[in-house]
Amino acid sequence: QVQLVESGGGLVQPGGSLRLSCASSGSIFDTYAMGWYRQAPGKERELVAAMTRGSRPDYAGSVKGRFTISRDNAKNTQYLQMNSLRPEDTAVYFCYVKPTTLSRTTWGQGTQVTVSS
Repeated sequence: QVQLVESGGGLVQPGGSLRLSCASSGSIFDTYAMGWYRQAPGKERELVAAMTRGSRPDYAGSVKGRFTISRDNAKNTQYLQMNSLRPEDTAVYFCYVKPTTLSRTTWGQGTQVTVSS
């Protein structure tokens, strides 16, 4: 069972940037899908960014142009670069991987991002 460890969350002022990392205990080289969700207090978990094999990265409309998902296969790590952060981006961010179309989805433990002045 692959394990995911997230890092990079924290407190940032509006307009600032953060980069989240999600390190996998297994190879992500040929992973079918990976990405990030977030959940704000009192709200449902929502997809932020995703990479699916053979497709271009996909982003929630609210983060398009501000967030970028990427991966480093050599480090078995995916990233979420978040720029121009807004208070409404405040949430717990969860990374996930789905190794194959038939695999279970594995989740990270979540990392808190707070955007506040």
